[in-house]
Amino acid sequence: MLTPEQEKQIEMQNKKISDNLAGIGHRIVVFSGKGGVGKTTVSVNLAYGLQLKGYKTGLLDADVTGPNVPKMIGLNGEILMRDNRLIPQERNQVKVISIANMISPDQPVIWRGPLRSKLLVEFLGDVEWGQLDYLVADLPPGTGDEILTMTPKMSPDLAIIVTTPQEVSLIDSRRAIGMARKMEIPNIGLIENMSTLICPHCGARIDLFGSGGGKRQAEEMKVKFLGSLPLSLETRELADEGRPIVLEKREVGISIAFLDIVKEIENMFS
Repeated sequence: MLTPEQEKQIEMQNKKISDNLAGIGHRIVVFSGKGGVGKTTVSVNLAYGLQLKGYKTGLLDADVTGPNVPKMIGLNGEILMRDNRLIPQERNQVKVISIANMISPDQPVIWRGPLRSKLLVEFLGDVEWGQLDYLVADLPPGTGDEILTMTPKMSPDLAIIVTTPQEVSLIDSRRAIGMARKMEIPNIGLIENMSTLICPHCGARIDLFGSGGGKRQAEEMKVKFLGSLPLSLETRELADEGRPIVLEKREVGISIAFLDIVKEIENMFS
């Protein structure tokens, strides 16, 4: 049982977050039932895909113990404060916040769940996001404390679940879809990542992790199938250099696929 004082503090905190996010048109959370499915790659390229379409976009790196967003977009420097508020950094016209730019590169984040959740609440309530069309939050994998704490406070209108076609990933993505439903997120979409590999030498399609599992799961669970993304060596190489592929090579297959997914998101809210 919470004391009246604790209830009052939670109420004040929720109002602070609600007021702070009032200028954001749409809030998207990117889930994955397990790690290693390319969730951060999807989050980054969707955020920049939205920016390319002319939308004011923010990117919140909510994976506190594995904050890789700054590395993937080439974002360095320290986060500044003004009037006790965090000022998000900007990279290629997208506003970004991540703990990675608040600690040294080799410092591990060995925090228990409540402390990680507290930081994410601060990212929602104390970051000066301003007016945005979209805020994309890259959540940690799984269904842990941070997601349970942050998602209700953020009040997202779209959850995107990232999976690969293989069965072990689909089992976990099913759980992530179930979690999004329990949290009453009004729109749920699924992306199948690493759906196929195009041989760089002969052009043959190689289904390393199987094929079509994501689309079948979306149909079975009655969620929106947003699209498939190929396994791309170029995407990984550019991410290591801090260059999102949708910005660097818009004409390649995976960039076209990302921008097609952006169109699906646009249609969802039009």
